[in-house]
Amino acid sequence: MARTRVSPKYQIVIPKEIRDEVGLRPGQELRVVAKNGTITLVPDRPIASLRGFVRGIRRSGFREKKDRV
Repeated sequence: MARTRVSPKYQIVIPKEIRDEVGLRPGQELRVVAKNGTITLVPDRPIASLRGFVRGIRRSGFREKKDRV
């Protein structure tokens, strides 16, 4: 488990092993989410990078909105 420390200016360094694992690049933006005392950093990904991630999904056989109760 990687560890880091908060500097006097409230900055942190993300350890190299973590940066490499998630593919972070200099200048990339992260979303900061705080919930129940836990801070999570989530990389902002361009929408174009999501292209094709649901390849093979079924596109037919869904009920039409008018058929729903």
